[in-house]
Amino acid sequence: MQQHLEEEIFGSGDTPGGPHEPNRRTMQSFAALIVSLAVLVGGGFAAYHFIGPAIEKFVATDDFPGPGTGSVDFEVASGASGSEIGAALVKAGVVKSTSAFISAASDNPEQSKAIQPGTYTMKKEMSAKDALAYLADPAHRSAKRVTIPEGLWASQIYSILSKASGIPVKDYQKAAKDTKALGLPSAAKGNVEGWLFPSTYEFDKKSTAADQLAILVKQSVKVMTDEGIAKAKWEETMILASIIESEAGSSNDRRKVSRVFWNRLEQPTAETVGFLQSDATVSYGVGKRAVAPTEEQKKDDSNLYNTFTHKGLPPGPIANPGKDSIDAAAHPAKGPWLYFVTVNPSTGETKFAETLAEHDRYTQEFFAWCKEHPEAKCFG
Repeated sequence: MQQHLEEEIFGSGDTPGGPHEPNRRTMQSFAALIVSLAVLVGGGFAAYHFIGPAIEKFVATDDFPGPGTGSVDFEVASGASGSEIGAALVKAGVVKSTSAFISAASDNPEQSKAIQPGTYTMKKEMSAKDALAYLADPAHRSAKRVTIPEGLWASQIYSILSKASGIPVKDYQKAAKDTKALGLPSAAKGNVEGWLFPSTYEFDKKSTAADQLAILVKQSVKVMTDEGIAKAKWEETMILASIIESEAGSSNDRRKVSRVFWNRLEQPTAETVGFLQSDATVSYGVGKRAVAPTEEQKKDDSNLYNTFTHKGLPPGPIANPGKDSIDAAAHPAKGPWLYFVTVNPSTGETKFAETLAEHDRYTQEFFAWCKEHPEAKCFG
């Protein structure tokens, strides 16, 4: 998130460099006025000879000369304003005043807009101008960026986080069990699956497995809240969103896929008789990812996630969905469809049908694709 600091000239809040501290430009103007008056009333050069150095020293007191010494880890929080960044820099001993940083930022709007959230290893007692330039360079971020793709299982997310942080996978598995520490909502019923929001994150290098999972959970809760979804609907929305994330052939089809599942849930007397018949739920229950499960797997009644043999939603989410799938689950498209099939997994082309006969024709297209692409290993 880029920071726009150029409009924040005076700082804000009860922090060093706050409302009672004039900014550098104000001080310089004030000093120039005093020098001018001194010249008028005190004899020109002689007066400046005595007063000038004192005024210049006064002007410089709100900034360090730099280049700085030692090192300190400094974090730019997501959404932080210019004055907040300046105040945090003062607290960390990096710059001398908030006003000096705001002044430097207003003089360099392109650099100020380039600042990104993250952790930076900086020097103490840097000049405000140098500190701004340092923060504007993304190469100086000391924390690694970790990207969690949509639709992964929790176990896969643990592996990605472990590889980036060096923290053992078992620590993430253990942390996932302490749902209270993670801030997991009661709607999740103690299961983190589905609530580890996919996005790009930057974690402090001192963060623990629990710290990181808590951030992912917090983001999922934020998305649910921002979408205006009632808490009583959180669990069913997350379960359905996870199925949509796993089943939709392309992002444009999410709302239509959502409508198919809602039609099946809301029309139990239709020819689908309340069964979602999701391949992805079967694969999750089996614990093995596949384009489509085998016929034997679809008949296995012992798999509680088998929506071919169990009506309604499965016991819990089957993946960790992104915002678009959560939105689609809460706001399905309008339509009469009861079936869909991704006829071309390579392109994501998906066809929707109202009747089983129509759906069977489309399914044959999928079988033909599988035959032409044996490397895809479509079944099982």
